[in-house]
Amino acid sequence: MTAPTDSAQPKTAIVFPGMGPSTFAEVGKFLMLDPFARKRLAEADEALGYSVFDALRASEDDYSEATQVAFLVNSMASADRAEQELGLVPDLCVGPSFGQKAAAAYVGSLPFPDVVRLTAELARCEHTYFTEQYQDAVTHTVVRTPRGKLDEILSEFDARGEWYDFSGYLDDGFVMVSLREKELDGLKHRISQVGGYSMYTMVPAVHAPAFTELRRRAAEEILPRYAFTDPKLPVVTDQDGTVITSADDLRTMMLDTFDLPIDWPKVVAALKTAGVGKLCVTGPDNLFHRLDCTKRNFEVVTVGPGARRARPARGPRPR
Repeated sequence: MTAPTDSAQPKTAIVFPGMGPSTFAEVGKFLMLDPFARKRLAEADEALGYSVFDALRASEDDYSEATQVAFLVNSMASADRAEQELGLVPDLCVGPSFGQKAAAAYVGSLPFPDVVRLTAELARCEHTYFTEQYQDAVTHTVVRTPRGKLDEILSEFDARGEWYDFSGYLDDGFVMVSLREKELDGLKHRISQVGGYSMYTMVPAVHAPAFTELRRRAAEEILPRYAFTDPKLPVVTDQDGTVITSADDLRTMMLDTFDLPIDWPKVVAALKTAGVGKLCVTGPDNLFHRLDCTKRNFEVVTVGPGARRARPARGPRPR
């Protein structure tokens, strides 16, 4: 029998997850005890000129500047561990939502210290934007809600002239919707009525087509200060699964995150088309490795806080 060629071997993709709710105890412990995290944390401190750990400890905001930088640090540290302890040599890279930042550093489009500074600057930009506009916007995640039923609920918003945007498509019946906070309780009630479940709510909102002004500010005021280079690995965009290999396309992907929804099923389809059979999810992840469409299509390994050894992914539990 003829031996399989290299091209026939399943490929591996590294996935840097998006941010989710976490406590200082969880994040801080990893930052202090994990040797890979301590090294990355020292680089982040030097890049910003202050102690990220101290700022994180003092922060009360789930998505503060320090929280975002700490998430980036832990994600990169997890990738370092995966390379050293698991021998990870990925063929493609994915960074859904906030994971784009770690992805940009990992593929060498920006040096890690630059990504740290970029993360901090974008966090400040977002804070200013949401202080001035869409102060009451949130992004709510619902699961086990058939699209037809959700469309019926949102048609009620249309009838009342209420704003909403789709911010993410995660799996079948699993979506992110941005809306005014005053409408949140009513949405939760209607979701429950049709047999769906409400999960978490993000403040401020993310990935909404309404946020074109936030994209403009990032494009004109922040990103021009950073010299992107072509990625050393192909990157799969989280908006539509396009495989990109140029600095310009990667920069565009990072801008698209402000006003385009993520579409994880399209990412999954693109990875399957590319011949990927294994995903290594590196970083604090409570979502992407647990999605049914992820587990159904790939061997999944998680490395990061709460993932002390390679283990199979489990399904999500609505809360």
